Amino acid sequence: MAQVRDGFQSRIGFVLAASGAAVGLGNIWGFPTQAANHGGGAFLLVYFIVIFLLALPALYTELYLGHQAQANPVKALSSAWQDTSPKVGAAAGYIGLFGAIVMLSFYSIVAGWMLAYALEPIASFFGLAKLSDFLHSDSMARNFVFTPLMLILTASIILKGVKSGIETWSRRLMPLLLVLLVALIAYIATLDGAMDGFAAYLVPDFSQIFDANLIIAAMGQAFFSLSLGVGCMMVYGSYLKPDANLPKLTGTVALLDTGVAFLAGLLIIPAIFVAQHNGVEVFSNGKLVGEGQLIFAILPELFSTMGQVGLLVGLLFFVLMSIASVTSTISSTEIPVAFLVENHSIERKQATLFVTLVVFVASSLIILNFDWLFGLVIMVLTQYQLPLMGLFYFITVGWLWKRGNKLHQVSSGPHYWFAQYIRFVCPLLMTAVFVNVALLK
Repeated sequence: MAQVRDGFQSRIGFVLAASGAAVGLGNIWGFPTQAANHGGGAFLLVYFIVIFLLALPALYTELYLGHQAQANPVKALSSAWQDTSPKVGAAAGYIGLFGAIVMLSFYSIVAGWMLAYALEPIASFFGLAKLSDFLHSDSMARNFVFTPLMLILTASIILKGVKSGIETWSRRLMPLLLVLLVALIAYIATLDGAMDGFAAYLVPDFSQIFDANLIIAAMGQAFFSLSLGVGCMMVYGSYLKPDANLPKLTGTVALLDTGVAFLAGLLIIPAIFVAQHNGVEVFSNGKLVGEGQLIFAILPELFSTMGQVGLLVGLLFFVLMSIASVTSTISSTEIPVAFLVENHSIERKQATLFVTLVVFVASSLIILNFDWLFGLVIMVLTQYQLPLMGLFYFITVGWLWKRGNKLHQVSSGPHYWFAQYIRFVCPLLMTAVFVNVALLK
């Protein structure tokens, strides 16, 4: 018996869910780290340019593919390539599914860290020293406790479906995330050293903006923070009503996501300089101590210098990070779940449990080989797979998808020029960046 397809019930529900997918650790964990390691203000400027020139059109094309097909990425891309080679389209969809599993495998580990650090101030407040040390420890045991907890929390939301699960919880969590973020920025701004951080973040060094490594890092970060390239936005686009105003929704999601990334930088980078002012070692040879584990290597030490108020600030900060984690893990989990439900007629409960188990196995492999595998997985996914899949979407929508593609039917006006931009400019820009990086390496 065919299953009734779930979907978003309101515009605000979609915007918050899609923004929640985009607004996650990529913004609050990844973006400030990349900005601090790539020139601060210079990275911010290039990031905004990349968002406008490439990530925004890529977000539209991914949403558009899903919206027109009303299907998961494998079906949607197979349909788009029906006149050329449906197997190629389907293969790209499977690559996206694989990317979603890989993203979830490391994302769930980091999300588990957030949950552990959110609980640590509570343990400290009640004098539970051994528990506090365990929650702060960089141990395999802690990873094997908290990674499954985050997977279970994600699965419990996915099990309820799009309307009752994803949309409902996005409407609850996203406003709370924004309130906590703004409140923490206001507090950090009052501390000594924060102004130096604001200057480093907001004043660009124009001599760095043509650095190829900075550009590729900004492009990878833009695609990662918007959850592009693995099919998440394609799935969410497929859950929209047929009469949805896709350009307006695309702009709203991108604006909210970029705004949160900007606010995250306003919080984290000044906090780094506050920590440095308080005697915490922050930079070594021009690079952040801890790099990928920046907020765990530096910010807890900052909170410990604040006395009792540091417990509250630390609690609020890592609750914020935990919320950001969940809003993103639910979107990535929905990709393979939707595929199993629609392509193999598996019930949502069984599909969710199966995907959760597969992700746990993948996460376990990373935990057991953490030193070399964790950074490699993140680098390959963010700097190569996500942008290359974005390039594939541009080529698909701009050149190969004929039947049902309204962008091929317009001959004048703004939609015509946007279609030409997707066909010619976006692929050339992305190819030029990759060629430049390859030549430098």
